[in-house]
Amino acid sequence: MNLRVLCLSNGHGEDAIAVRILQELRHCSEGIEFAALPLVGIGQAYRDCRVPIVGPVKPMPSGGFIYMDWQQLWQDLRGGLWGLFRAQLNIVRQWAESGGIILAVGDIVPLGLAWWSGAAYGFVGTAKSEYYLRNNTGWYSHRPMARLWDGWSGSVYLPWERWLMSRSRCQAVFPRDSFTARTLERWPIPVYDLGNPMMDQLQPQENIITDRQPAGTSLTLALLPGSRPPEAYENWQLILQAVQALAEFFLKPTFPVPSFSEQAELPKSLMFLAAISSGLNPDPFSQMLVEQGWWAIQPQPASWNSPEDRYFEWNGAQLILTQHRFNDCLHRADLAIALAGTATEQFVGLGKPAIVFPGRGPQCTYRFVEAQSRMLGESLILLENPGQVPKAVGDLLSNPDRLHQIAKNGQQRMGQPGAAARIARCWWEQFGSKSMDSTHCGVL
Repeated sequence: MNLRVLCLSNGHGEDAIAVRILQELRHCSEGIEFAALPLVGIGQAYRDCRVPIVGPVKPMPSGGFIYMDWQQLWQDLRGGLWGLFRAQLNIVRQWAESGGIILAVGDIVPLGLAWWSGAAYGFVGTAKSEYYLRNNTGWYSHRPMARLWDGWSGSVYLPWERWLMSRSRCQAVFPRDSFTARTLERWPIPVYDLGNPMMDQLQPQENIITDRQPAGTSLTLALLPGSRPPEAYENWQLILQAVQALAEFFLKPTFPVPSFSEQAELPKSLMFLAAISSGLNPDPFSQMLVEQGWWAIQPQPASWNSPEDRYFEWNGAQLILTQHRFNDCLHRADLAIALAGTATEQFVGLGKPAIVFPGRGPQCTYRFVEAQSRMLGESLILLENPGQVPKAVGDLLSNPDRLHQIAKNGQQRMGQPGAAARIARCWWEQFGSKSMDSTHCGVL
């Protein structure tokens, strides 16, 4: 009988991670049958890779972030959440009864469904990290109640979550970082520390940095408003406030420029790279730019000149809206203004600083960005509002030692590329047919 794998995931980022692992599993055997059940949203990442979706899907008002704002739960229930969840329960039970296994990606929701199904399962934990509670030196001193409240059981994963991971049918658990893996090894959990698939498939195009200006003369910032409507459009309004403040700060400065040491060199030009999700309508982003005084331009021939992108200028600052060159934005930018989830973590994982401030939710609330700042440490600069961005940028550019430490920290917390291949190989060794050749699967 062929191996049959059902992916359960609960979010856009989780869908993308699951797809990366499935793509690597395809190299293990042509006899594996894949299917997916996205618990949040429509599972566009699965559709793009032609992975069959076996149950009903429906976008909810909260976008899956009811844990950030419980008022969203009522809207989701009115939007059909309970009926959708009941249908999904039936799907996973039927999958188990037919002899399939389950790959759960995300948090306790897909993990709990995998256990409830009765099938053998594995778990990729993307939502929790021990860094939420502490770092390598101890508990966060500025959160004295964290150990009593969040970490009362000795781990960011609570006893009932660890119970689900320690069942005999759970044959592999893949935490998001080494620190979390070492903590979970204290319990009888089949932990494999193989890295974070978020850092896979982020290679830029070959010509992305062919015409960079000399260091110190230009500053490039990635703008990451998130992927979920309508929140991404509201985030864009806040990001543009920071962009305007930066352009005025650097290109029309009143000397002496605050936050700059005597050794720091003032950037002579600003480039903003706005990475807009393909699932969003770019027109509102362009319209808000025009309303703030930016005007559309025809770009000069250069390494970055795509007819699919939109180009704008304001008093010497340039801004590119792109829905097709996400990886290029991450690699070319020196730092980011980020009101996103997965995209922010990926940028930090490349060793670069990201500046964040609270949005209006449901995802990018103060609670979310504060937790994100604990998980990503000094690589994430948490501010109260967009108006504080120029000073934060100035502080960063004035401190090269801090930038060097941020680079090391980001790579440590997010890991090295290749995790999806390592996870696929381990998954195959745990669940695949022993009689089938798996020698061309990804190397551990």
